[in-house]
Amino acid sequence: MSGVRTPLGPHPRRHGLVALALAGSLALAGCSGGSTPKAGKASPTPSPSGQSTAAGAVLSGQWPLTGLPASGPVPKHPVLIVKIDNTEASRPQIGLKKADMVSEELVEGGSTRLAVFYYSQVPKLVGPVRSFRATDIGIVKPEKAALVASGGAPPTVRRMAAAHIKTYTEGAPGFFRDNSRPAPYNLFSHLRVLTHHLKSRGRPANYLPWGSPRDFPSGAPAKGLAAVFSGGHTTTWKYTGGHYRNLDTNAAKGDQFQADTVLVLRVHEGDAGYLDPAGNPVPEADFTGKGDAMVFHGGRVVRGTWIKHGLDATVRLQTTSGDKLALPPGHVWIELVPSNGGSVRITK
Repeated sequence: MSGVRTPLGPHPRRHGLVALALAGSLALAGCSGGSTPKAGKASPTPSPSGQSTAAGAVLSGQWPLTGLPASGPVPKHPVLIVKIDNTEASRPQIGLKKADMVSEELVEGGSTRLAVFYYSQVPKLVGPVRSFRATDIGIVKPEKAALVASGGAPPTVRRMAAAHIKTYTEGAPGFFRDNSRPAPYNLFSHLRVLTHHLKSRGRPANYLPWGSPRDFPSGAPAKGLAAVFSGGHTTTWKYTGGHYRNLDTNAAKGDQFQADTVLVLRVHEGDAGYLDPAGNPVPEADFTGKGDAMVFHGGRVVRGTWIKHGLDATVRLQTTSGDKLALPPGHVWIELVPSNGGSVRITK
């Protein structure tokens, strides 16, 4: 397990953050970044969501990762981002249903990997857990999140440390191998066990701009989409029953992520500078600057631009006319589709 305290610099303004009401104190239990937590006996899991909460702290407002109304105990753990394999060998993926948000990124060999966000709920079990990539720096930093992974290549481990990303890898509390599955697709995490060894690192930012559904542009009809990544992998979505269904999911039956919105961000895909054990170049998405964006919501698509001023900045969205674009609250799946080599096909 590695744990690096993250003294982030100036942080983007956080609109609509969760408001805290503390009983007799303004400090959350364990709100400091602190040093690397030590393993120990896990305390009983609280109900109903199974997440650690600060005694006496109550939240109201909206959840930072979904924009949905929030009330009840404040989680005393940070946002957790778990790297989960997204190949057929991962079947069945466990724990996606309780995720707040998912981001899909290109990795070597033309495959993709998921960065799965947990905050409002923490499932008992997640996996199969795989390694992190340099692309994850821009995904993780805006939330001061704890990155949960199997590990990483030495060049990437060094970059994570330099970026002050706090990582929890095999050997940390809650990790285990399921011997009924082949390695390396058999690493899982009892995520609730891990949360009892973590401390909040401050209030999370709104990861995306949330707004009223009434103000969301009407856009153009779009019954579905296919996000085509460089190397041939395609993730296909169909709008049905008020949500987007992933037709290529590897998740267990009844444990699929139910997307209210699919957000496609076109990113320039570069080279991380090293090869994987099979000799494949490892890609790295440049998740800073700006690029084309497509928001799929309610069976329609709105085109625009994404803007991200630095690795630790949150994503801003604009319409093609330059107006601010805010998303309707809900669960979002983010597709980081390469602008050089990828494509998006829309089903009208």
